[in-house]
Amino acid sequence: MTSAIIAAINILTKPLRESSVHDAPSSHQKALCAALRANRAFLLEQLQSEPSFEEVRRLREEVMEAADWFSSSTDDAAWDFAQECLLLLLTLVRHLSAELKVFHQTPAASAPKYRTPEIAPPLPPDVLSVTQQKMLGAALQFVVSLGLCPYLAPGVGVPLSHRSAFGAMVENLVCGGAVPAVGCRLLNTTNVLLQLTELSSLATLVFTQHLGDVMAALCQLGYQPHREERSGTKEQKMQELSAEERQTCREALESLVGKVYQPIVIKELLILQGGPKQSGALSSSSGSNSRAALGSAPAWLSRLCGQLLSKRLMQPNGVQAVVRAILGGGTGHESDWRKCEGVARILVTCPQQSTSRDSYYRDVCPQILDLLHFKDKLTAQQFQRVATRAVLLVVQERPSFAQQYLLTPLLSPLHRCTTASSKGHSSAAVEEWELTRCLEDVYKICVVGNSPSATFLKALEQVLPIIFTLFCFTKQNVSHLRAPCQEILLWYLRCTEKCAALSALRQLSGLQGESNKVAAVLCFSPGSDGGARPRSRESCSDEDDALYEKLSDEQWRLECLMQLLAELKDSDLPGDFFLDLLQELTSWAAAEDEDKEDEQQLDVSAMTLLEVEHQLLGRAARQGQRLALLQVLAVMVESLHHTMLLRKSTQVVDFMVSLLQRACVGLDQATGPSLGNPVESQMLSMGMGLVATMLSGPQLSSEDYSSMSRLLLPLEKLSQLHSEVVIQELASNLRAVIATHAAYRPENLGTAAHPSRIPPIMKKQKMPTEADNTKSSPHSPPLDSNSQSNTQTGQPVSSKRSATGVGPKDGGRNSGTSDPCPPTKAFSDLLLEACDPDLPTRAVALRILTQMVKNGNPEAVQAQEKVLMLFLENLEHEDSFVYLSAIQGLATLADSYPERILEKLLEEFQHGPSLPTSNKEHSLEARLKVGEVLMRTSRAMGELAPHLGRPLVAVFLQGTRDSDQSVRASSLSNLGELCQRLDYALGPLAQELSSCLTALIKTEKEAEVRRAAVHVITLLLRGLSNRTTQVLCDVLLDLYRALKWVVRSDPDEVAVLHAQLALEELDDVMKRFIFPEQKLEKKIVVLP
Repeated sequence: MTSAIIAAINILTKPLRESSVHDAPSSHQKALCAALRANRAFLLEQLQSEPSFEEVRRLREEVMEAADWFSSSTDDAAWDFAQECLLLLLTLVRHLSAELKVFHQTPAASAPKYRTPEIAPPLPPDVLSVTQQKMLGAALQFVVSLGLCPYLAPGVGVPLSHRSAFGAMVENLVCGGAVPAVGCRLLNTTNVLLQLTELSSLATLVFTQHLGDVMAALCQLGYQPHREERSGTKEQKMQELSAEERQTCREALESLVGKVYQPIVIKELLILQGGPKQSGALSSSSGSNSRAALGSAPAWLSRLCGQLLSKRLMQPNGVQAVVRAILGGGTGHESDWRKCEGVARILVTCPQQSTSRDSYYRDVCPQILDLLHFKDKLTAQQFQRVATRAVLLVVQERPSFAQQYLLTPLLSPLHRCTTASSKGHSSAAVEEWELTRCLEDVYKICVVGNSPSATFLKALEQVLPIIFTLFCFTKQNVSHLRAPCQEILLWYLRCTEKCAALSALRQLSGLQGESNKVAAVLCFSPGSDGGARPRSRESCSDEDDALYEKLSDEQWRLECLMQLLAELKDSDLPGDFFLDLLQELTSWAAAEDEDKEDEQQLDVSAMTLLEVEHQLLGRAARQGQRLALLQVLAVMVESLHHTMLLRKSTQVVDFMVSLLQRACVGLDQATGPSLGNPVESQMLSMGMGLVATMLSGPQLSSEDYSSMSRLLLPLEKLSQLHSEVVIQELASNLRAVIATHAAYRPENLGTAAHPSRIPPIMKKQKMPTEADNTKSSPHSPPLDSNSQSNTQTGQPVSSKRSATGVGPKDGGRNSGTSDPCPPTKAFSDLLLEACDPDLPTRAVALRILTQMVKNGNPEAVQAQEKVLMLFLENLEHEDSFVYLSAIQGLATLADSYPERILEKLLEEFQHGPSLPTSNKEHSLEARLKVGEVLMRTSRAMGELAPHLGRPLVAVFLQGTRDSDQSVRASSLSNLGELCQRLDYALGPLAQELSSCLTALIKTEKEAEVRRAAVHVITLLLRGLSNRTTQVLCDVLLDLYRALKWVVRSDPDEVAVLHAQLALEELDDVMKRFIFPEQKLEKKIVVLP
C-alpha cells in the first residue's frame, strides 16, 4: 500500500514525457502550467483505471472529504497541483499511522518464532527506502514552491527568485495574477506540513529541507499585523485569519522551535531576521547562497526573531547552540576569527527580553566556561576562541558580574586548595581533574586570549602563590601541569604593572608573608593521571628534620623563581627586581646603626617579661628578613646572567647608586679613623672604575648624564669622608666629569677605567667600549689580563703583572674553555711566569703556552721538551685552576706531537711521576690527572685512533690490574673512549678485551670498577654500531651473557642500570642486523 501511494506521488511529480514536450507552448510559464495540468489529469486517470490504485483512490477520497479546504473548481493550475500533492501526502500519513498503530499493538505477530541475538528487529512500517525518500522530497518541493513560498509576504523568508531560475519562474507564475485567499492557502499548506512532522520518518524530510519555510509561514500566520483597509469588501475580510487560528500558529511555532535541534533553529531564525541589520559576523554564518538571499525583513519579523533568539540563548545549553549555529564547521581562517568575535559579542550583550542583567549573566556565564571543556578537536578550537573572547569581554565591560559569575567559579579550585589545607582535608576538597581543568582554563584565557585587564590580573594575583607552589612541585616531578603553570606565571609578570610585578616577586621569593603561609600549609602529591592533588603538609616531630625541610624547600622555591626570571629574556623586570632588593639592602644597612643605638638605650630592667619577649621576637624577625634578602640576592647573582640583571645603562646607574649609597652608609657608621674593610674598598674601586668606563664611552647623550646626576651626592660624600686618598681623588674626578657633562676630563680618568677595576659581571658588556677608549686615549693603559683571576682567588695582583696585556677572552667567565688573547711577551718570560708563585699569573701563562703550541709557534715547537716538563710539574699543583690548565696543555701537546708525547704520558700513567721534584705521596692524583690527559687525547685522535691507539690499549689493559681501584676505573674509562673510535682495528683485540671485561664484571669486588667495565661495553657497542656483528662476531655472545649476569646477579643498582643500557644498545644493533632498512634503489647492471 505504501509503495502504491508513493507510486501515485511519482506519477504526479515525474518530468514531462517526450510527447508532451512537442505539444507544449513556447512560453515557459505556459509550458509549466500545461505540464502541471497534464500530470494531474494523468494521475486522476490512473487512479480511476488502474486496479492497483483502487485502495489509494479510496483513501484519497476519504482524506478529500475530511479536508474542508480542498476545492476542485479553481482556474489556478499551480494551486490545483499543490492541492493534489497535499492530498496524496495526507493519504500517506493516514496509511502509515494506521500501520504503525497495528505494529505497536501486535508486536509478537510480526516477530519470528525463535529470536536470536543475530536476528535484526523488525522494521516499522514508516521506514522508507532511499528511492521513496527521493520521491517524497520532490513532492515536498512542489508543495513548498507552489503552495507556501508564493504566499509569503515580501521580506518573510528567502524568496523563490533567490534560490534558482525555476523558483523565479514559479514565483512569476503564481503572483502574476490576483491570488484570492492568500492567508487560507498558506494556512492549509502549513497545517498539512505540520501533520507530516507527526511521523518521525516524514519529519526528517520536512525539517532537513524546509524548516525555514515552515517557520517563516508560522511567523507570518501568527504574528503579522493586520492592515486596515477602509475599502475592503466583505469577502476580503472573511479571508483574514481568526484569533484562534493565529494563536494556534503561535503555539505551533513555539513547539517547533523547542523540539527541533537548536543550532538549526537558531540558524534559520538568523536568516529570517534579515541580512542588512546584522553584523558581518552573523551575516556570514549561513553560507554563500543564504548570504545572497538575505534581504530586508519587516520590523515585526525582526523583533520576533530577536525575541526567539534571546529565548534560545537563555535556555539550558543555549550558548552552545548559538555557537554551533553561527560557527558551524569552522576552518580556522580569518573569517572564523571574525565570527568568533561576533558570537562572543552576542553572548556578552544582555538582551532586552531578559528580566535583569544579573539573571542573564548568572545563566550564561557558566555555559561560557563549559565551552572551554570540549574534547573534540574539530569544535574545541572554535569553542575555545569564543569562550576566551567572551570571558575577556565580560571582564572588561562588566567587571562586577565577571567577578561573581566567571572569575570566582573559574579560580574556585585554587582557592579551595588553601582553605581546605588549613582545615586538613584538602585531598577530598579538590580532585585532580578539578585542578587540571582549572589550570587549563586559566591558561586558555590568559595565555591564548592574551588580553590583560586590571580585574583579571587582580583576581589572578590572589592565587599566584598557589600556582607557584604547584609549579615548584611539577619541577620536581613529571607532570603535564608544568608548562601551563609556567606560562601563566610568565604571562602575569609580563602583563601586570611594574609595581605589582615587583610585589608579586617579593611575595613568591618569601620576602613577604603570604607566600610563606601558603608554602607552610600547602603541598602537592602526584595524581594518577599525571596531574597533582593538594594535601596538607605533615608536621615533623624532629626539629632538625623540620628545619632542614623548611630550608631546602625555601631554596628550591628560589631556584624555581630564578628559572622563571631567566625566561624573561626581553624584559627589564629581573633587573628592576635586583635593583629593588639592593635598595632595600641599602636602607637596612642605614637602619642597622639606629637599631644598635636603640638597643644601647633600651632599659630592660624597666620592662615587663612580655615586652622583653616582644622586643626579642621583633629583633629576630628583622634579622630573618635580612637573611632572606641576602639569600635571594645571592641566588639571583649566581643563577642569572649579568646581561639580564643589568640590561640598560639606566639599570647600571641604579646599581652604582645603590653601591655608593651603601658605601656612604658605611662612612656614616664609622666613628673614628680606621683602615676600613679592604674588600669593600676594592668593590668600591671597581664600581667607580665601571662609572669611569661608562664616561669614557663615545657619544653619551644628555639623558645618560641626567641619569648619572644621581651619583653626584654620594660621590661628593666619598670624596670628602673616605679614608683612602685614591678613592677620594677618583670620586672627585668622576663627580667633576658628570657635573660638567665631560667638558672637564682629567688625564687620569683612563686609569680609573682600567679593566682590573671593572667587576666581572660587567666586563663582557663593556669590553668593546674599553677597546675603543684604549685606541682613542693615549693615557689609558693596556687591558688587564688577570682581573678575573684576581677576583676569583681574592689575591691582589701587582701593577707590574696587571700591565702585561694578557687576559681571558670573555672576561674569565668560563675558565675551562676560554681562549687567551694573543701573547705580547717573549717566550722566555712566559716560561718564567709559568713558575710564578702567583696563581693567576701562572695559570694565564700556561694557557698562553697552550695556545702557542696549538698554533704551531716556532719557539714552542723547538722547546717542546721544556714545555712538556713545565706542564708535568704544574700537573701536580693542588689548585684546580693551575692543574686544569696543565691538563689542557698536555692534551694539546699530545694532539700536535703524538709520537713523542704519548710515550712520555703513558710512562707517567703506568709508573707515576718521574720528575725529581715530584711528590711521591701524591703520585695517585698525578696518575689520575695523566689519565684525564690521555682520555682527552683519545677523543681528539679521530681517524688516527687505529694507528696511534695500540700502545694506549696495552697500557689501559695493564691498568685494569692495578692495585688501586681509582686507577682501574680510570683505565677502563679511557679504554672505553678509545675503543669507541678503533672500528675494525678492534678485531685482533676482541678476545683479549672480552676476557678482561668479563673477568672484571664477575670477579671485581669494587662496584665502581664493575660499573666502568659495563660502561666500556656500552661505549663499544655504541661506537661500532652496525659493524658490531662483523668486528665482535666471536665474542658477542660472551659479552651478552656477561651483561645478563650483571642484570640478574649484581647487587649494585648503578651497574645494573649500565648493563640495561648496554643491552638496549645491543638490541638496537641486532634489530638493524636482522631487519635492515628497506631502501628503494634501482640497480642498473650492464651485461657483457
